[in-house]
Parts: sequence; C-alpha cells; structure tokens
Amino acid sequence: MKFQQRIQEKQKKVQELKQDVNIIKLSAQTAVDDSEKIFTEIISSMEKKRLEVTELIRHQKEANLRRDERLLEQQEQEISDLRRRITDLEQLSHTHDHIHFLQSFQSLSVSSGCEDSPSITVNQQLSFDRVRKSVSDLKKRFEELCQEKFIIIHELDFCDLTLDPNTVNYYLILSEKNKVVTRSKTNRLYSDHPERFNYSCQVLSKESVCGRCYWEVEWSGERNVFISVSYKHIRRKGRGDKCVFGHNNQSWSLQCSSSSVSFYHNNIKTDLKVPSSSRIGVYVDHRAGTLSFYSVSDTMKLLHRLQTTFTQPLYVGFLLRFYGTTVRLCDPQQNNFFCM
Repeated sequence: MKFQQRIQEKQKKVQELKQDVNIIKLSAQTAVDDSEKIFTEIISSMEKKRLEVTELIRHQKEANLRRDERLLEQQEQEISDLRRRITDLEQLSHTHDHIHFLQSFQSLSVSSGCEDSPSITVNQQLSFDRVRKSVSDLKKRFEELCQEKFIIIHELDFCDLTLDPNTVNYYLILSEKNKVVTRSKTNRLYSDHPERFNYSCQVLSKESVCGRCYWEVEWSGERNVFISVSYKHIRRKGRGDKCVFGHNNQSWSLQCSSSSVSFYHNNIKTDLKVPSSSRIGVYVDHRAGTLSFYSVSDTMKLLHRLQTTFTQPLYVGFLLRFYGTTVRLCDPQQNNFFCM
C-alpha cells in the first residue's frame, strides 16, 4: 500500500513535470515568434528610413547641382561678356575718330549686366556631412539601446562571493557566513593583519572576479554606500586617496544613496542622472574590459557602464562610512537566465 502511494505521488510529479516542459516549450516558441515579428517590423522600419535618407540625399544632390549649374552658366556668360568688351575696346583703340572714340568708350565703360557676381564659396561636402552624422548618431543610439535593453546573464555567470575577514576594517562587522557587512559605532579590536584596511571602513571579497561574473548586493542605511571592484594590491594602511575605493586607479566604485547615484574612478566623480536603488547588480566581463551596474527590481535597468582594460584580477569591495549602514551579498538566483 505504501509503495503504491509512492508510485502515485511520483506519477503525479511526472505529469506536473511534463506539463511544465510543455509550458516552457510553448512559452519559448511564443517568445521566438513574437521576437521574430518585432524584429521584422524593426528591419522594415529601418529599411523605410534608409529609403527616406537616400531620397533626401538625392534631392539635396539635385538641388545643389541646379544651383551650381545656374552659377556656372552665370559665370560663363560674364566671361563671354568680358571677352566681347575686350574685343570692342581693342577695335576702338585703332580708330582715329576722337569723337567716336569718346562716345564708344563711355558706352563700353558703363556696366550693363556685367557686374562682378557675388563671391562664391565652393563647398565640396555641402550638407551631406550632416546627413552622414545623423545616420551615424542613429546607429550609435541604437547600439546603446540594445546594450541597455538586452541583458542576458546566464546562471553560470552568477558568482557566489564571501567577504574576507582579514581585510575588514575595525569598525565593520561581518555576519551570515561573511556575506553581510555592517558599520559599527565601536572599534571591534580585530587582530592586526597585513591585508586589513586600518583606516578606511572597507572590506574586500575573498574570491577574485575573472572572466564573466555577475553578483547582486542589497544595501540599507540613512546615508550612502560605495559598491566597488578593486585590484588586490590597493593600499590597506593609512589615510589618503590611495586607500579609498574609487579614489585611485586601482578601483572603481558606484556610490549609492537614497536620492542619488555617482560613479568614482581615479578620484573623478561622475554624477549619474538615474533613480537610486537598494538592490544593485554588477556585471564584469574581464576579458572585454566592461563593468556594468544595474538597478534590480522586477526588471533590470542600466545605471552605468564602463569600458576599460583590466590588467589584474578584480575583487568585490564595499565602503561604509556611516554607522548603521549594511550591505548584503545576495545568493545566486536560480533562473537559467535573465533577458531584459
């Protein structure tokens, strides 16, 4: 009886899994069909715009050619008139009738449609550069939009990170298996260690970040927090910019508060005109040299992306300047991928 019940339970589970498989297949096919339709519409729209731009260039070419043909005809007419006057003057110079000479010379000297035409500037580029720049700008904006909207992060890219107790500052507390750090009011009197930040309230991860890696953090507090990546050899002892995340060429840092977001590198601050978020996703492609920060909720929104060259392995770091601030390294998600 007991075995029969277990068989029934497993058969029910099998049916549920089969239904789940069918739902996944149907959903995937629907997504493919919808995507194909949308991309076809995008391509059609781009083709229509291409034809419009081509027609615009053709109209500009014809208008410019008509203008230049009129100017060319005018110049050739003026040259012809000037040559005729030169011929008449040469013939007049041989006359012995002084009265006729004076009358004819006066007539030839009076301008009659042979004035010098206004100065003409020949612009070989004309206005085609503006069209070319507009198309180039459109291409750049389209690529940026694709980078921002289509984010695919595979499950294998998620990093399971922990914080290194040997690096934690005396005013920081680690908890929950070294996945949470909190700013303390009091000195925790940790033993001295060569890798410990002895002044800056900072901590680094135990694991390095190489290849393609993604992780998420949640932060809370009344002031701000710095979510960073850093080379291992950042200075640990003493004060000054060489020790602080984002204030040197060894580290990159996103400063988050309840009202603003800023990016720091090499002591240069970049204010970001984006909404603040309490959950931040960080994506590193070490080989490609890209570092991206995302606001994470039901969807992902790009906050900032950096293109550089990483010369060493990176470590995750946090700077907590104010009492009560907490940062948590989130557990990897179970989804196969995200696509936003």
